[in-house]
Amino acid sequence: MVHINDCPLCSSVNISLYLKCKDHFLSKEVFELFRCQGCGFVFTQDHPEENGSDRYYESDDYISHDDKSPGVLNKIYLLARKIMLTRKREIVESAAGLKRGSLLDIGCGTGYFAGAMKNAGWLVTGLEPNKKAREFSSRKFDLNIISPEQILKLSSDSFDCITLWHVLEHLNNPFQYAGEFVRLLKPEGVCIIAVPNCSSFDAQYYREYWAAYDVPRHLWHFNPHTIRIFSQRSGFKVERQLNLPFDVFYISILSERYRGSIAPLLKGMFIGKLFWILSVFRNQRSSSIIYLLRK
Repeated sequence: MVHINDCPLCSSVNISLYLKCKDHFLSKEVFELFRCQGCGFVFTQDHPEENGSDRYYESDDYISHDDKSPGVLNKIYLLARKIMLTRKREIVESAAGLKRGSLLDIGCGTGYFAGAMKNAGWLVTGLEPNKKAREFSSRKFDLNIISPEQILKLSSDSFDCITLWHVLEHLNNPFQYAGEFVRLLKPEGVCIIAVPNCSSFDAQYYREYWAAYDVPRHLWHFNPHTIRIFSQRSGFKVERQLNLPFDVFYISILSERYRGSIAPLLKGMFIGKLFWILSVFRNQRSSSIIYLLRK
């Protein structure tokens, strides 16, 4: 297990227990979330070593690594993913100022976004640590998918856009990756990062049951303030932020299930709609946020 003695963002030793969260998805183990009293960064304490984390992903229900869709909730996820593919392409094209260019998709999973960008005329490289997901995406979409260690072999200043759709929170060494992103982006390139927001309305409401904590797969729990600190330390600046509209519904339904609620689908949809409306007026409290970063 990895024990952290000082804040990964600001190096303060003034860190303390914030919440205890259960891995409801798979292992049923309990993990502690610590929060820095200086900058407010939240992280999973005593999380698995990188070479021992695979077992927390080994499930046919882990939809990012498997194309199967058992259960109503996964069907909702797949429907939302299908709708969002077009929206994500529009975000990339607008941010990069290009209809076609070179794209590196980090944590590409089963390759649906990378495949959609390839079909739109982009030159796409995917990076995915899970061998099963790499093989699936390569076979289904004929994509160039590399393993994490191969990122060092990619040429500098070679990508117009780098995307991480709910991936940064999984990376054991996010600062090392960020350094590579700075190297790999062209001077006018853009890095697009989507992460859950631990200061969101739903995170504050559900607390230890908030599904987007997803311990121990999620190691780092960002909000708009801490993502800016991370970006500055990494050599980026946050240019703009956008909301992900569907995440709050999926997360609220899953959180209600974790709480043991009766009719979690209906209750989660109701609560999710309430938080979605509130976040229209206070976007800093949205369930998930997309950040556009420049060098």
